[in-house]
Amino acid sequence: MKRPDFQAEIKELNLAYLMLAQQMLRSDRETAMFRLGIDMDVADLIEGLSSAKLVKMASSQMLLFRFDDALLAGLLAGKGRDETSSSLHAAILAAGKPVKRLAG
Repeated sequence: MKRPDFQAEIKELNLAYLMLAQQMLRSDRETAMFRLGIDMDVADLIEGLSSAKLVKMASSQMLLFRFDDALLAGLLAGKGRDETSSSLHAAILAAGKPVKRLAG
């Protein structure tokens, strides 16, 4: 049985994420950092990537963005007591969480 590696799909997602992140950071840095869940060092790194380095970073074998908080992911998906306030609750939780860094 051949196991798919999904490398092309991961690269495509990473590239789209990095390009969007650069655009967001150049437009409104503070809002972008909050929405992306990144700190100033990671924002500097992403914003300063050349096209070649952006493609190289996108070619990593792992996704550059991940949900590691089940409660936050569930709220963003609309799960909870009140679906209309779930996204607001998620934003409040995200604002209070320490920012994670990308692994070097």
